[in-house]
Amino acid sequence: METLKSKDKVVMITGASKGIGRATAQLLDELGYKLVLGARDTSVLNEEFSREAVLKLNVDVRIEDSVKRFVQQSIDKFGKIDVLINAAGLGVFSNIVDSQTEDFDQMIAVNLRGTYLTCKYVAKNMRNSQEGQILNLVSVAGTTALAGCGGYSASKFGVLGLTRVLQAELRHEGIRLTSVIPGAVSSSFWDSIEPKPDFAEMIPVQSIAEYLVFLINQPKQSSVDEVTIMPPNGIL
Repeated sequence: METLKSKDKVVMITGASKGIGRATAQLLDELGYKLVLGARDTSVLNEEFSREAVLKLNVDVRIEDSVKRFVQQSIDKFGKIDVLINAAGLGVFSNIVDSQTEDFDQMIAVNLRGTYLTCKYVAKNMRNSQEGQILNLVSVAGTTALAGCGGYSASKFGVLGLTRVLQAELRHEGIRLTSVIPGAVSSSFWDSIEPKPDFAEMIPVQSIAEYLVFLINQPKQSSVDEVTIMPPNGIL
C-alpha cells in the first residue's frame, strides 16, 4: 500500500547510468515512479528508459553550475523533488604513498563535493514544502580504515560526516537524511580494478536497489539515520 501511494513521488538519482544508481532507476521505473536520472553520459539512459515520467539529464556533480541546472530542470518538469539518491561515485585504489594526487582530487570532487552540491540545491527546494528525503551512498570504507582505500575512504568518511551535519540542520524542517553504508557490491564499480574480486561473495546490486526502495517507503513519522548492508559472508 505504501509503495502504491509513493508512486507520485519524484525521485532524483545521480550516477544513474551505472552500478547502484542504474539498478535503482530500473527498479523504480518498473514500479512506475516519476524519475529524474542524472549522469555525465546519458546515452545509456536514453536507451533504457522511455516513459514520459522519466526525465534524463546530463549532469557533472563536480561542477556547481551543472548541478544547479540539473535541479532547476527537474523542478521545471515536475514542480518538486521528493527524494534524492546520491549514487554518483568514483573509486581508485592504491596505498597513499604511491597514489596519484589527481586520483585523490577526483574522488573528493565526485564523491564528497558532488554530494555536497546536490544536497545543497535539492534541500533548498525541499524546504519549500517542509518535507523530503535524501539517501547518500557511503561505504564501509567510510566507516572503517581499509589499506589501499586512502582517497576513497577520505571522501566517504566525508560523506558520512556531511550527512550527519545535514541531519542536525534539516531534521526540524521535515527533511530526512539517511547514510546508506553497503559493503562490497557486485556492480560496474569494479570494471577498471584489477585483480577482479570474487563477485559471488558480494551483495548483488539489485539487493541494494531493493533496500533503497524500502527506505523510500518508510513512514514519514520516523527516520532511518544510517543503515549498514553487508554481504552474507561479511567479506567487506
